[in-house]
Amino acid sequence: MKKLAILGSTGSIGTQTLEVVEQNGDIEVTALAAGSNITLLEQQIRRFHPSLVCVFDEKEAGKLKASVRDLSVKIVSGMEGLLEVATEPQSEMLVTAIVGMIGIRPTIAAMEAGKDIALANKETLVTAGHLIMPLAKKLGIKILPVDSEHSAIFQSLNGENKKELHKILLTASGGPFRGWTLQQLEGVKVEDALRHPNWAMGKKITIDSSTMVNKGLEVIEARWLFGVEMNQVQVVVQPQSVIHSMVEFEDGAVIAQLGTPDMKLPIQYALYYPQRRFLPGERLDFSKMGKITFEAPDTEVFRGLKLAYDAGERGGTLPTVYNAANECAVEKFLRREIPYLSIIKIIESAMAHHKVTDNPDVAQVLAAEQETYDYIESRW
Repeated sequence: MKKLAILGSTGSIGTQTLEVVEQNGDIEVTALAAGSNITLLEQQIRRFHPSLVCVFDEKEAGKLKASVRDLSVKIVSGMEGLLEVATEPQSEMLVTAIVGMIGIRPTIAAMEAGKDIALANKETLVTAGHLIMPLAKKLGIKILPVDSEHSAIFQSLNGENKKELHKILLTASGGPFRGWTLQQLEGVKVEDALRHPNWAMGKKITIDSSTMVNKGLEVIEARWLFGVEMNQVQVVVQPQSVIHSMVEFEDGAVIAQLGTPDMKLPIQYALYYPQRRFLPGERLDFSKMGKITFEAPDTEVFRGLKLAYDAGERGGTLPTVYNAANECAVEKFLRREIPYLSIIKIIESAMAHHKVTDNPDVAQVLAAEQETYDYIESRW
């Protein structure tokens, strides 16, 4: 029986991972970690019986400890708690479903402890891909993508010579504002940006999808995950979210992975790779689909995507600034402190202000993150 630890168990990916575990019945959950949602976390503890649980918020961890005192589970907190979950001795794989750069240190710790990584924390590769991928190769660790697009690329490359890859065609739905003008975007409210047409996701990633910053982060992630250059990753808008991504080879052949917009498919594929398991749910019906359409992204209106290419091509600490500035700006937007279009203005300003450090170590990556937060807080 495979043994699994999960960072971010109460979020969208974490809860769906546990649904996949429950449906299959042959994975043991040994450790869980969450931010502060102790109500749901207690339910997960009582259902899956992990031996170790981390609540990042120390005060909430104390409350949870009191709530589950009838169970033999160890409750820890903070970054040290996340590291303990990441390196929990029994687990063979760590699902990194936590949001943000907070996932970097636990991911590295898990790899150094010999755990394979089911990667849903894109910030880890966006900001530290130059450290993570060589370490994985050195240690013989599998990094299995959970993002639907990166899983699609991974599946499309199976059995192929990766040296013959010409480019990656990374698909995007276009989000809720596809086709809109900058003038139309001026009045966007939080509720508008949270209405994604195809996917049910957490708030932060849904806002990122609406600005196409999420796609920019995915471009940088793909660059590291598949060992290509930034100009080999082309974003293609495919509004129906049927084609999850494609790869083009040197001879012009294109291989794609298709499916319904259901995150359980890439989650289950990562957990059981290389095995495929039956997955309950809706299937594609090509006779009823009608059509699949494509268009180029509008990088003038959705400038966040262009900024991602700029950050990825320059490298060093600039992708960290891109990511950190977006995290900070989205949080301010969700708190209704800034208008929608200021998200991209803040990212652009932070990138222009930053002095890039090449080949940063983890400490320098985290310092660039904090510097970005400080810069934004001093001006907005």
